[in-house]
Amino acid sequence: MQIFLDTAEITEIEARAGLIDGVTTNPSLIAKSGAGVFDRIKEIAKTVSGPVSAEVVASDYDGMLEEGRKLRALGDNVVIKLPLTAAGLQACREFHAEGVPTNVTLCFSLTQALMAAKAGATFISPFVGRIDDAGSDGINLLEDIRAMYDQYGFETSILAASLRHLKHVEGAALAGCDAATLPVKTFDQLIKHPQTDLGLDAFMADWKATGRDGLV
Repeated sequence: MQIFLDTAEITEIEARAGLIDGVTTNPSLIAKSGAGVFDRIKEIAKTVSGPVSAEVVASDYDGMLEEGRKLRALGDNVVIKLPLTAAGLQACREFHAEGVPTNVTLCFSLTQALMAAKAGATFISPFVGRIDDAGSDGINLLEDIRAMYDQYGFETSILAASLRHLKHVEGAALAGCDAATLPVKTFDQLIKHPQTDLGLDAFMADWKATGRDGLV
């Protein structure tokens, strides 16, 4: 499962170089960074080699195509992020025909995932945490999408989003998701465990007791 970082902050991306497979952004993250959309997406696309999702803000078909093409011109690894609306799916189908990768976002149901795959989406982004908030089971939806895509041979990759804690990440991995995008706080927890810290402290204390400097 690929791991993407959900951020528009260059410093956060650079600090985790070599550990992430790509980046996802959205208008809220770009606004929070204080940077211009095109400048920041171009900078991120140069910083990482993997997919960089950049979202349109237009709500109509023509506007999505215009903004999407401008975003795509910023880098060969830029993926156009589209909302799961009728216009968004129509734009997705056109981008698919042009060979432009897309990430259809704000997915909350199995039928929405079906329509995105039929439109040729490169990625579908189900919002696990928000689904849980609404009283449903976000991980169960991931499992259902996986089963449906496998049954029909859809090539759309499942990109689990709105993952708020490690159980969400573990559930996404066990469900067979192709990728997951994580906020920095959740990403950093992936490699943390108190027993690892305790074990390392013990090893280092034992080595220090030998009086040796490094491995000499």
